Amino acid sequence: MKILAAALAVALILLQYRIWISDDGLRGVERLQRAVAAQQKLNSSLDERNSRLAAEVQDLKSGTAAIEERARSDLGMIGPNETFYQVIEPAPAGNRPAAATVAGSK
Repeated sequence: MKILAAALAVALILLQYRIWISDDGLRGVERLQRAVAAQQKLNSSLDERNSRLAAEVQDLKSGTAAIEERARSDLGMIGPNETFYQVIEPAPAGNRPAAATVAGSK
């Protein structure tokens, strides 16, 4: 009977070790909970991005204003009866390049 009680006590201690101390127990659960929280945060940011992209796709499909805006910004489109002005900021005095030389001219 004493041997059975000792064996049960050892089994109980080993099971408690596995629950409280080993990486398969509560530590593993906590690690997995942190990983799930990080993945949920990533998923929410990706959901927001997908919503913005879906709205942009819908806007491009439904109207010409978004297409015109895209053509103006990406392709430099100028509409009829519009005048293009390019404003060039002057370089700071210390950053002006030296006069360019033409190689090979006689």
